[in-house]
Amino acid sequence: MILEFMRDDHRACDHYYTEAENALSEKKVDDAVRLFDEFYRATNHHFDMEERELFITFEKRTGMTGGPTQMMRYEHQQLRSLLESMKSALNEKRYNDFFGIGESMMIMLQQHNMKEEQMLYPMIDRALGSDSEHMIQILKDMGQ
Repeated sequence: MILEFMRDDHRACDHYYTEAENALSEKKVDDAVRLFDEFYRATNHHFDMEERELFITFEKRTGMTGGPTQMMRYEHQQLRSLLESMKSALNEKRYNDFFGIGESMMIMLQQHNMKEEQMLYPMIDRALGSDSEHMIQILKDMGQ
């Protein structure tokens, strides 16, 4: 359940980025800025859902605080830094930098998402058991 919900959110975030990149390639700068802002917001929201609710609940249930969730938080910090660099590059009309940083960011993000989807989310689903539905509702409520 958590796996499906969070995987779908990964896909939604990725879609915004693809659309932003396509718009910028087509020289539709205003659309690119708007779509990148959506990607930026959605990705940071996704990280917040994990860090403020999902990871904490998992850690309390399992007693694991120094393992996979710690690594994911570290990667979130790195990704947030890349997002900030991309935002600056886009706002400063340094489009080649935007694409270059974006390429690095997407490689890292895809590897990050794969680790979550193949390892961490299934672990969280097992740890939460029947409480997964309640957690999904909490995560949905964070978006409002």
